[in-house]
Amino acid sequence: MTRLYLVRHGQTFDNAAKILQGQVQGQLDPEGVAQAEAVREKMKGAQIDNFVSSDLNRSIQTCKIIAAPHGKDVETTVLLRERDWGSLTGKYIPDLPKDPKDWPKDVEPIPHLKARARNFLTWIKVTYPGKTVLAVGHGIVNKAIQSVYFNKPMNEIPRMENAEVRVLDL
Repeated sequence: MTRLYLVRHGQTFDNAAKILQGQVQGQLDPEGVAQAEAVREKMKGAQIDNFVSSDLNRSIQTCKIIAAPHGKDVETTVLLRERDWGSLTGKYIPDLPKDPKDWPKDVEPIPHLKARARNFLTWIKVTYPGKTVLAVGHGIVNKAIQSVYFNKPMNEIPRMENAEVRVLDL
């Protein structure tokens, strides 16, 4: 069995400002650094074999902070990237259309996102069989990963807060 600690990155300046980041790099704000440090303290005694992160800066920052006491490198993968929000990227979230039917056509479709999530889970199982892996991703891609894992619609997966940790046994 492979154990996956699935983590959402710490709060960023754009999270705090309610800006939709999508696949922009982002940067942790002081609260986000503190959140990552809290996860580091919580997880420092855990046996973690490998650390994996989205290739976006906000996740890499979070993962490096958590991995520090373990003395291990962080591997990055595009499979953990956040959903591509197309032309909605950079917009103020409360102003976005509520109904996905009103979104522009350049937003990454849910089936594509869930296929990436399925590929991520397969990659983890094949690459790290019998290991414990901590992976730092993003709110929506982490929701897609759990949707595939639990075989439930995404709207039935509870939202992950910044720096929240969930455990999946693969």
